Amino acid sequence: MSDIKIPPAITMKTLILTLSLLALVIASRGQVKSQWWDTIPQAEFQRIRPEYTDAFLNNPHKGTSTFQRFEGDPLYPDMRWDDSKGPTTFAPPAFPLQNEKYPPTRIAYCRWLWMILEPEQGKINYDIIDNALKAAAERGQTLRIRTQPYINEMLPDWYWKTGAKFDEAYFRENGMKVPDHNDPLYIKHWGNHIKALGARYDGHPNLESFDLAYGGNWGEGGGNATPETAAQLMEIYMNAFQKTQLLAMMDTDGGEYVAKKTDGTPIGWRVDCFGDLRRHKGVAPPELGLNWNHMQDFYPFQIVERGFTEHWKKAPVVMETCGTVAYWFEQGFDLDRIIEDGYKYHITSFMPKSVYIPEEWMEKILEFNKKMGYRFFIHNMLLPIRARTSETFEIKMVIDNRGVAPIYKNYQFALKFSQGNKAYIIPFRQDITKWLPGYNPFIEKLILPAALQPGIVDISCAIINEQQEAVVKLAIKAIDENHWHPLGVMEVVK
Repeated sequence: MSDIKIPPAITMKTLILTLSLLALVIASRGQVKSQWWDTIPQAEFQRIRPEYTDAFLNNPHKGTSTFQRFEGDPLYPDMRWDDSKGPTTFAPPAFPLQNEKYPPTRIAYCRWLWMILEPEQGKINYDIIDNALKAAAERGQTLRIRTQPYINEMLPDWYWKTGAKFDEAYFRENGMKVPDHNDPLYIKHWGNHIKALGARYDGHPNLESFDLAYGGNWGEGGGNATPETAAQLMEIYMNAFQKTQLLAMMDTDGGEYVAKKTDGTPIGWRVDCFGDLRRHKGVAPPELGLNWNHMQDFYPFQIVERGFTEHWKKAPVVMETCGTVAYWFEQGFDLDRIIEDGYKYHITSFMPKSVYIPEEWMEKILEFNKKMGYRFFIHNMLLPIRARTSETFEIKMVIDNRGVAPIYKNYQFALKFSQGNKAYIIPFRQDITKWLPGYNPFIEKLILPAALQPGIVDISCAIINEQQEAVVKLAIKAIDENHWHPLGVMEVVK
């Protein structure tokens, strides 16, 4: 029988892989000094390519939000919701938090009427918002806020006593007394309301964003404000909230003003009829499905005309459902089409009004949550096998953002170097808000902490906040109890 010959290249590749895995496992326990790279004297760098996970990560600042409720609160009992009744009392959280008929969520969204927050002129009931921010934090959520000038005729009693004008044309047509937004008294008093809220809450760590809801029923549409008035009111908001993310109503004159304004903090945009594929009105026969709707007729043109085409790169896109997901299901809307449109608009957050998600669609809605916003993965990482504590070394990385938008918070990517019970965290200078969908290559230069001792050091990574806590999970399968992702080891030399 002739000898069986194994190609040398395959033998060496197999040997290196086997020794690599064995050495990494043993070295992480501190039981050997010899490493796999000692078998390859010419090796200077190692490549790290973690195992991807398709798991639902429930990361902050993205995904589904609750409405007038917090994570774990009961959903609305049917398909109806109430814009006018923002929470004013707050029960302690009951565990477990998650609702079975609603996706896990890290964002709460609350709206309060002006008359509720400021029942007396100049006397704002801050306790409501203070307690709402606290309640959201207790549920692991940040809070998105809108204060609404009015709904129908619900305004502060004191407002009319100031002599403010009402919209006479609207009164003749609808029989309701609503503010004339162009009246200097409206600009003054609503402006004072916004200024007071900004003075207290701008930059609050648990305030996710604040809506530019300057006029109209529910604070939508801009009401009767002229473009000049809308611009004046927008300036009040932007001066009051210079740290907190602002969200404009995309299809308003005020939205257009801030979208085309080139200075200042980038403004995000939101819409209130996401998912509308209505069939019951329009010029075409309903059975053809060719009637007017928001998804196909309105949004594509408005985004371009109002100037929001590129804003998703620097500020979030938030979409509230038209009706509810349960209504879409009842009407036979095409969920796949709706979700695909959300991706095209680079959606970061989705608000289906705390109404149940039909069981038949829950899996697709959870998949929607995975991809909306950001989803970071390490595509490739090249770093030295060994490094000295006194010398600068390079790390080459490619971050794969498998979501449809960047992250908009100034967190930092960091590596942690651990030896025994001691750990040293090094934040990168890389601006992670620029990690757009797709591959994001960069090079970072680091110096190992001088306190590290010669020998093996374990390496892990995370996205951290100012307190150096891991706050964002990457789509990496390996993760420890503190949400750091183990990557491998290096050798420290002096």
